[in-house]
Amino acid sequence: MSGRASTPSQEAPLQWRTATELARGLEARELSARDITAAIIEQSNAVEPVVRAYLKSTHERALESAVAADERWSRDTTLSSHDGVPLAYKDIFVTRGVATTCGSRILESWIPPYDATVVSRCEGAGLTSLGKLNLDEFAMGSSTENSAFGPSRNPWNTDCVPGGSSGGAAALVAAGGVPWAWGTDTGGSVRQPASLCGIVGVKPTYGRVSRYGLIAFASSLDQAGPMARSVEDAAALLQMAAGHDPMDATSIPREVPDYLEGIDEGISGMRIGIVKEFEGGGTQPGVRSKVEDAYRRLEKLGASLEEISLPSFEHGISAYYLIAPAEASSNLARYDGVRYGYRQADAADIVAMSSRTRAEGFGDEVKRRVMLGTYALSAGYYEAYYGKAQKVRTLIIEDLERAYSSVDLIVSPTSPTTAFKLGERTSNPLEMYLSDIFTVPVNLAGNAAISVPCGLSLDDGLPVGLQLIAPALDEKTMFRAAYAFEKDLGWAGTAESRPPL
Repeated sequence: MSGRASTPSQEAPLQWRTATELARGLEARELSARDITAAIIEQSNAVEPVVRAYLKSTHERALESAVAADERWSRDTTLSSHDGVPLAYKDIFVTRGVATTCGSRILESWIPPYDATVVSRCEGAGLTSLGKLNLDEFAMGSSTENSAFGPSRNPWNTDCVPGGSSGGAAALVAAGGVPWAWGTDTGGSVRQPASLCGIVGVKPTYGRVSRYGLIAFASSLDQAGPMARSVEDAAALLQMAAGHDPMDATSIPREVPDYLEGIDEGISGMRIGIVKEFEGGGTQPGVRSKVEDAYRRLEKLGASLEEISLPSFEHGISAYYLIAPAEASSNLARYDGVRYGYRQADAADIVAMSSRTRAEGFGDEVKRRVMLGTYALSAGYYEAYYGKAQKVRTLIIEDLERAYSSVDLIVSPTSPTTAFKLGERTSNPLEMYLSDIFTVPVNLAGNAAISVPCGLSLDDGLPVGLQLIAPALDEKTMFRAAYAFEKDLGWAGTAESRPPL
């Protein structure tokens, strides 16, 4: 366990302490896993009617696991330094014996017979699962409004979205209903909701965390990422699950460094780039003001900031919305009513059954993306659309490689706006897609990035996120910068960081 001083005071209610603070209390035998879990379940139940984060809770199982963790602490046979700390999973991670729906009617009744690698590694560390959390259907969305089971709500303003697609996870963490959670990020689906809900969200380097048991949306873009109320917690959770997995062919066979080692060494002398192409219009004034304050704070901490040009980034959204739907078209072809999931029972033959199953089982956004992807891959259009999008992806990778020859990290807003109202963008898919304009290029390149809160917008009092983008496999530098910024801002764990529920 790290010896760094924790923030805030250990007298904070259990539901508002960070996962690391809870772990220190367990290690010191000042807290019990059962008391922690019971307090967090109580908070979770209190906020659930407001935020609607859960698709499936496993609270009774969590309390049983907490009792087992207490027994391990009493015998000094703990599984990890965070043994007994609760967490939750976006309902896209396969969980043995617990329904995994992907927010879709087509998987509403599916009970998996195995665990995702992320789940098995966290269980192996003794973490107790509180359940499965809401998301845009098959992770396709930026607001959680595309869930077949209804939207989640932002605890800062329940008339607003929590972001997406990991909106249920972001909302529950922000509301004190769980100290940390696992989401997934295909085009910003961890970082954007983290920004809108005022928490920390990490997209690791592609291949750093196994995708085995993560139900696929776009296989070359999907990556699991931690969501937490502090940078230290996010680094600790990533540490538990990162590393090579032979069950995932895209898993990187590289040793994982200790993300917490040296996290408090500061950023004096660090070179940070500001993306010229992100400085134009489209960013809400309150967001721009807070992000510019964050830039000045980074300079005060000893970093040097300079403008860099990444010309390919302006084409990132266009390329993404060809590549991701094309991969979705392929991945979602398996949901045909034959093997598992929902099946339309009244069709006369297998062709009609499959067609009606997909028509009834998928929501509008999933259908939109599958049709777009199928068209982009069709004969005569492949090179004109999908092929060109892949060339843009290569340009983005090359632009980033050039940039990192002169800077250590790149910084930008996470989202161009704060949380928007429920229903505000549902009739305009393009406006919804532009919510991810600052995050999508990172997924196309496969780099690591983090969103860290930088305060509340003066426009509407809602959270604003700062994005730090690192070279591939350099999460350590990213965490060090985010930690320094977070500590200097003094946001994590303070009363200001708690939504007014």
